[in-house]
Amino acid sequence: MDTENLIQWDLDLIKRYDLSGPRYTSYPTALQFDPELSAEALVATGTQSSDQSAPLSLYVHIPFCAHVCYYCACNKVITRNRKKAQPYLDTLYKEMRQLSEWYSNDRIVDQLHWGGGTPTFISDEQMAELMGQLRSNFNLLTDDSGDYSIEIDPREATADTVKVLREIGFNRISLGVQDVQLKVQEAVNRVQSIEETMAVLETARAEGFRSLNMDLIYGLPYQSLDSFADTLDCVIEMNPDRLSVFNYAHMPDRFRSQKHIDATTLPSPETKLAILEMTIRKLLKAGYQYIGMDHFAKPDDELALAQGNGQLHRNFQGYTTHKECDLVAMGVSAISQIGNVYYQNQHDMAAYSQSVEAASHAINRGVQLNNDDLIRRAVITQLICHFELQPQQIAQRFGINFGDYFRRELEELSSFVADGLLEMSDSDIKVTPAGRLLIRRICMTFDAYIPKQAPSRGFSRII
Repeated sequence: MDTENLIQWDLDLIKRYDLSGPRYTSYPTALQFDPELSAEALVATGTQSSDQSAPLSLYVHIPFCAHVCYYCACNKVITRNRKKAQPYLDTLYKEMRQLSEWYSNDRIVDQLHWGGGTPTFISDEQMAELMGQLRSNFNLLTDDSGDYSIEIDPREATADTVKVLREIGFNRISLGVQDVQLKVQEAVNRVQSIEETMAVLETARAEGFRSLNMDLIYGLPYQSLDSFADTLDCVIEMNPDRLSVFNYAHMPDRFRSQKHIDATTLPSPETKLAILEMTIRKLLKAGYQYIGMDHFAKPDDELALAQGNGQLHRNFQGYTTHKECDLVAMGVSAISQIGNVYYQNQHDMAAYSQSVEAASHAINRGVQLNNDDLIRRAVITQLICHFELQPQQIAQRFGINFGDYFRRELEELSSFVADGLLEMSDSDIKVTPAGRLLIRRICMTFDAYIPKQAPSRGFSRII
């Protein structure tokens, strides 16, 4: 095993640095998005600052779920009425046509992702129609070389549905599993048998999907070190290409569905840390590579390869191999990144529909990045994706003296060096195995918008 990829577990350091902080799917983060900025200004700045010949990444948000999972913090609409989907899709197509006029320019779509909610809530015919609309409005690849993925709830996807997804162009799937223990599943209102999950995996493999991701969550009710070890053993046997192991953040005041979870049944903070340590050790031993934060991949997976060759990137969908793409997102609450602009659609379904009907778009708030934002984004992205930074590369790219520009930040980093989280020289800043789990805290040093020495409101805990 590559010793550079090992994680060093230091409980004292973790407890000392485990504040709340951003996940850095963007910099600046969504807390800086301003509703006073006009959609016209955001679109104009985005198109003027983007590379109009570079490929695109598309995201489609399907918010519907037939059942509520109590832990969920996503923007969703809980309904069993499948008829609600078509009016939403019709509105989505109208927004899509506007986005195509703004951004398509016949640019190749290298990456496509449908998220939710539960994208397979819509019927097979509606999924085929949605993909057809995307192909009509954007230049989707036809040779299966794109990175086209969809999130699947195994309870909502038959073998026929998986076949349809492959036929219309998807080649990657992500399965929500969370935990295989029945007692945990019942406590979070997501009872999902191993057989249901395996049926989707086996069909996907038979149909030629080239990458399978599975999502797990630790910190759920009734989980213990032993029970989650059993879940991991089961999942490792299923042999997904990628794994995301998320930390459950219990915030019932922010997310209404979490009020159904009895806080007294949640594992203690000490148990959660023990579960995380065990998870990392078990997955590394099973041959997975630690990509960063809560993501793992097999060494031959494209994520691991991209990290190895310095091409890994991070956006609102997490780690990605497509750093050169503008992200064009559509649907309620979806977030786009176009050139030097981020913006988010209306979060409320009624407001989203009204906005699209009135203006052909749903842009609600956003941010235009200044030069300081661009410099800091480059630093944070490099650190969180590759655990290493060459200051001179940043200096040359942006025409700055790195030492002068980040004098205060470098002084703060010296404490990380003393604690063994970083190694620093004139030519290199390298995150140590002990620092990798705390990469969000290290990145916070370069964040101009949040306090550094106290927990930050609005963010989850780092670990």
